[in-house]
Amino acid sequence: MASKKQKIHGIIHTAAAACAGVGGGLAQVPGSDAAVIVPLQTAMISAIAAEHGVTLTKAAAADILLTFAATTGGRWVSQLLVGWVPGIGNVINASTAAAVTEAVGWAANTYFSRNATEISVT
Repeated sequence: MASKKQKIHGIIHTAAAACAGVGGGLAQVPGSDAAVIVPLQTAMISAIAAEHGVTLTKAAAADILLTFAATTGGRWVSQLLVGWVPGIGNVINASTAAAVTEAVGWAANTYFSRNATEISVT
């Protein structure tokens, strides 16, 4: 059976891979990937919270995602500058979506590991 750490690694890496696929696939339509990436990241945060014994509503997970939203600024800039260029834009958007999702996931993990005993958000 997988440890909590292994499960969290799996949650984060799976979400990052899914977001990379979305970011790469929708690179030529600026902003269109957000409609898919935000729910994926929200689900990731909820799953990480569950591993730490915290139950969140979708709204609470979305609020936490907004707390980490500053990391999306870099993704927006990369998409604006080169995201529309076929080929290289797809690769850059995929890489950026994965990196931002990883960062949000690890930030959420740190948050819940430090605050799990104090959180009662439902």
